Amino acid sequence: MTKEPAVRLAILLLGLLMTVFIVYPLFKVIETSFASTDGIFVYQKLITDPVLRRPVLNSLLLGVIVSCISTLIGYFFAYLVGRTNLPGKFLFRGMATFPLIAPPFIVALSAIILLGRQGIITRLFEWDFSIYGFWGLLIVQSLHLFPLAYLVVLGALETIDPSIEEASINQGATGWQTFWYVTLPLSFPGLGSSMLLTFIESLADFGTPLILGGNYRVLSVESYLKIVGAEQDLSRGAALAILLLVPTLTAFFIQKFYLERKPYATVTGKPSTARIADVGRFPKIILAAIALLISSLTILFYGTVFYGSLTQIWGVNHALTLGHFLTTFREGADYVGNTFILAAIATPLDTLLGLTLAYLFVRKKFAGRGAMEIISMLTFAVPGTVIGIGYILAFNTKPLLLQGTWLIIVLLFIFRNMPVGVRAGIATLKQIDKGIEEAAHSLGASSLQVFRDITLPLLKPALFSSLAHSFIKCMVAISAVIFVVSGRWNLITIAILGYVETGELSQAAALCVFVMMVVSAVLVFLRIATRGRRREFVRN
Repeated sequence: MTKEPAVRLAILLLGLLMTVFIVYPLFKVIETSFASTDGIFVYQKLITDPVLRRPVLNSLLLGVIVSCISTLIGYFFAYLVGRTNLPGKFLFRGMATFPLIAPPFIVALSAIILLGRQGIITRLFEWDFSIYGFWGLLIVQSLHLFPLAYLVVLGALETIDPSIEEASINQGATGWQTFWYVTLPLSFPGLGSSMLLTFIESLADFGTPLILGGNYRVLSVESYLKIVGAEQDLSRGAALAILLLVPTLTAFFIQKFYLERKPYATVTGKPSTARIADVGRFPKIILAAIALLISSLTILFYGTVFYGSLTQIWGVNHALTLGHFLTTFREGADYVGNTFILAAIATPLDTLLGLTLAYLFVRKKFAGRGAMEIISMLTFAVPGTVIGIGYILAFNTKPLLLQGTWLIIVLLFIFRNMPVGVRAGIATLKQIDKGIEEAAHSLGASSLQVFRDITLPLLKPALFSSLAHSFIKCMVAISAVIFVVSGRWNLITIAILGYVETGELSQAAALCVFVMMVVSAVLVFLRIATRGRRREFVRN
């Protein structure tokens, strides 16, 4: 256990907060899962039931493939933006983050309009293709999750000192050899975090499978339908959701076991004047062509949403109108204001909490560190519906009566989104040589001063990743917050879902476009605010 009072106090305070706002709600869900008539045998019956075993296998298959595809696409865009001097790459940076800023079920609706049985593309080319099922889920989830992979991997790539690649080229290695033997291995922390996060996101997603799943049943939807469907079986639904922890925690331990046995530090604090190496003309053409193809698909899917927001009745009457946007300003001001205020409060707190935990996990040794790291990932591994129900069960009585207040929404935002800040921070810290901080310590700086003046500036790539992801997730969250919103504190995604349920898809699309505009403006602001001069800091 560290002997520094400030560090010990921080560990105790963070441990207490995670116990109250992560462990306790999940304990209430587990406790509720045993309240069924099956008692302690509820999980045995779920595992041995062939009907319920199929969604488990389907979820695992989909999660693995989606994590591979989304990480591959995310790495491609991150390399293009972070390690090349391709002209106009800022456009690809925007395209890589654009899919994150809309609720995923709206993308699913766009997929139906384009590729459904009566879809525009399906009828145009007379395709015998069904968007419902595995392939539809694979397309939509990969398109929606690759920006998350991009943000995490970009943070890791931007941390690699270009002088290492320059040394490889000076020794006679080709550009491809430098990438394969130098750049790619050094980005393994980011790749591992990316695959873990996208795998968990795929398993926990219920909005897309609910709309596009068809006969391809996944565990998150099964648990959701058990809880809020016709059966109203809260205990069995909670038990199904708890089963999702097994594959996600297994993936977490595999990633942790593999990456912690190899060094990835590249930021040593030594002066460096190296620049990013030119990848060559032919590779640039290949990179640009693939990026344009993926960007075109993104524009097609999200352009359909924009077009739908301007139509009288989406899919029926395509006469153009701005009436839905006027309705958004007239009737949706409270929803928009509430969502923005609560997201603005939660985002910096969530990021500070995540990066502080990452620093403690990587740089400090203390009793219970492994347990705290696992607990910090739990809210990401469990479906949002279960987290929301856990908060309702945990905070509806005194002395922790928070139900109906804005605070319960902010706390849910903070602890639900914190794992991305933790993983991005860990991935970046593993690439920063401890010698920089040890030098500051030897000159008499405290741990707080070292974290504030040395480590935090070096974490700026992870800082942007965490801030961007947290704010976006707050703006488009629905699965967890739908259980904790109130008449006074309602959110824009709840309004969108209401319009979808009543068939007012054009109005729902208009609200989505408005959300995307707000989030885009905030992302630009965050990028400018966190750009800084990190490389100059490292060189000096």
